[in-house]
Amino acid sequence: MTLVQPSGDMSAKIREELREPDTPEAIERDVAAIKEWLTKQPHLPKDMDDARLRTFLRGCKFSLEKVKKKLDMYYTMRNAIPEFFANRDVNRAEAAAILDVVHMPPLPGLTPNGRRVCILRGLEKEIKTPDVAEAMKIALMIGDIRLYEEQVGVAGDVYILDASVATPTHFAKFTPALVKKFLICVQEAYPVKLKEVHVINVSPLVDTIVNFVKPFLKEKIRERIHLHSSMDSLYKFVPKDMLPVEYGGQAGNIKDLNEQWRQKLKDYTPWFKEQEASKADESLRPGGSRSADDLFGMDGTFRKLTID
Repeated sequence: MTLVQPSGDMSAKIREELREPDTPEAIERDVAAIKEWLTKQPHLPKDMDDARLRTFLRGCKFSLEKVKKKLDMYYTMRNAIPEFFANRDVNRAEAAAILDVVHMPPLPGLTPNGRRVCILRGLEKEIKTPDVAEAMKIALMIGDIRLYEEQVGVAGDVYILDASVATPTHFAKFTPALVKKFLICVQEAYPVKLKEVHVINVSPLVDTIVNFVKPFLKEKIRERIHLHSSMDSLYKFVPKDMLPVEYGGQAGNIKDLNEQWRQKLKDYTPWFKEQEASKADESLRPGGSRSADDLFGMDGTFRKLTID
């Protein structure tokens, strides 16, 4: 699976939107500045390569201070949430079972304004609810791969959530604590620019789910959630042709796309194993360690989520 990268006028517009410096040399100076900062942080690993640092810079619109905060959280989360960041091996039976019943591939193409589209859908109503933490783990593994493979930067992410098989039994497995950890991790530790969320095949349950999640989101993100009663309304936001054939498009079968991402996850297995030890050492953090309450308590970081 190859992710199409922006080029030509699209790339130029994205660079302007992301406030990217005009020359490669200026970008490399920013990369060098972040690497120098990392050398002075006794609690953080020093293994962040230039390609991922460039992705962090783009995701933070080249604000060095935002990059520093994101990187600190990126490594902190790996220590704080082992259910998401330990045993990241898609060959494990628990992980393989997720990809058997849930499709979650990023699509290869881009929207006309340079955004990457990802789809999430379950396959059957009557199956046992998958391990939610394991599914979130895989989603974050895909996010780590994209840190490498979004080579020139995209203008943001668009998520399509297919609710056709969602049931109250499935929904009950999404505890507030787990959802909170996942949202903090995605929004605080990854250079993600969430531009749109589209929920298709809606039912009365979808309103319950959206209302459950909304308190965990900033107002800006709440306004970016769109519920669709028909595919035609989705096509006003996401071009039909770039979608999988199941949704009327020409991007191939979603099962095939999902299998290609399964293989990519397998290909990255050695890297994920190397990363097991790549996490913050709270005993060395200047000013003292950060506790779970600091990170996930309702009166702590959670209320201070910021979205670009």
